[in-house]
Amino acid sequence: MENARKTAVKLLCRIDGSSSYSNILLDEHFSRSQLDAQGKKFCAALFYGTLERRLTLDEIIKSYSAKPADKLNPEVRNILRTALYQILYMNSVPESAAVNEAVKLAAKNRNPAVKGYVNGLLRAFLRSDKKLPQQKDPLEKLAFEYSCPLPLVKKWAQEYGRQTAEQMLSTSLGRPPVTAMVNTTLTTPEALCEELRAEGFGAEVNAHFADCVNIAGASPESAEAFKKGLFHVQDISSRICCGALGAQAGETVLDLCAAPGGKSFTIAELMGGRGELMAFDLHKNRVRLIAGGAKRLGLGCITAAENDAKAFNESLPMADRVLCDVPCSGLGVIRRKPEIKYKDLAEFDRLPEVQYKILETSAGYVKQGGVLQYSTCTLSRAENDEVADRFLREHPEFEPAPLGEAAKQFGGECRLTVLPSYFDSDGFFIAKFVRR
Repeated sequence: MENARKTAVKLLCRIDGSSSYSNILLDEHFSRSQLDAQGKKFCAALFYGTLERRLTLDEIIKSYSAKPADKLNPEVRNILRTALYQILYMNSVPESAAVNEAVKLAAKNRNPAVKGYVNGLLRAFLRSDKKLPQQKDPLEKLAFEYSCPLPLVKKWAQEYGRQTAEQMLSTSLGRPPVTAMVNTTLTTPEALCEELRAEGFGAEVNAHFADCVNIAGASPESAEAFKKGLFHVQDISSRICCGALGAQAGETVLDLCAAPGGKSFTIAELMGGRGELMAFDLHKNRVRLIAGGAKRLGLGCITAAENDAKAFNESLPMADRVLCDVPCSGLGVIRRKPEIKYKDLAEFDRLPEVQYKILETSAGYVKQGGVLQYSTCTLSRAENDEVADRFLREHPEFEPAPLGEAAKQFGGECRLTVLPSYFDSDGFFIAKFVRR
């Protein structure tokens, strides 16, 4: 029988040092797993929790280990990480169970000394009354408390201020809520909530957007209401982005970096399914995702096709509104993909140039008086404000355009940084321009 703790350890070993995304790795495993629903729930909580607290847990291991912690076998390290996570953060698990189960896993290691090492370290931690390593530097203290690499802590503190940075760190932990955009061409929010509740889900209309619902329970994609095309899952920050674009029925809209299609679907629904929305991605398999979602939702106004957003395509029509939701570092979605925060920040240095190229190319499709909107799901000045500022400097034929009430509420007008604390959402950035 599959063991949930062993599975979590195995998946954590797979993600260490790899470029895999945690959500994809876990979903792929669960699709063929023998774990029951309760086992999957425990495994997911342990896997994500250990991953997001990895830096903190490693500092504890380092301070209690008799041998260099960085020399530990990956399996042994992850056995210790998961055990410490249960002890510190999972109140439902007795400390004795966390230790005993870790020792059982360690006993299966080829090295017979591993069992004693794991047992000794965990019991030493408990005997110390779970004493944690201390940091004198304020930013190092934040890095340890919120399990975030110091370079990212420093970056956010410098760009957003220390108080806001701590808020961002705090909201980067834990699992995000599940929100969905109601397909208002087929149903109403109230009717969808009733249908979801009848299927055993928790459902309520979102407090900020009347056409969104909060869903609790099993995977929303398993609901009959989902299969009938009554909703698609979408974070509130993306809903803000789509609303800010301001697309109207009968207009021509281009979504140039559209996969997997959520923003295209919402924009089409806000247009009442009337008009022309062309949604693009570079890869054929991702184009199929867009087309499949549009078909499920009954949104015939959407056309999905392959296109390179960095290269101007003369065959595309001039549009009333163009959205370029560009590839980014993803620092706004750390709650969903905790592994992102452990990446070397230097990996992101090339992104602003790519993002600017897409934005500049996108400008060529905008009619006179038309709207161009730039967005990312990251929290980084270099990828957000600096790209928008450069575009305005180099393209005087465009000027900033008002985003609407959502931006004004948080001190923005023509651009907005959505912090996770605003709506319990992903971090996001939106800048809107109009061709003179």
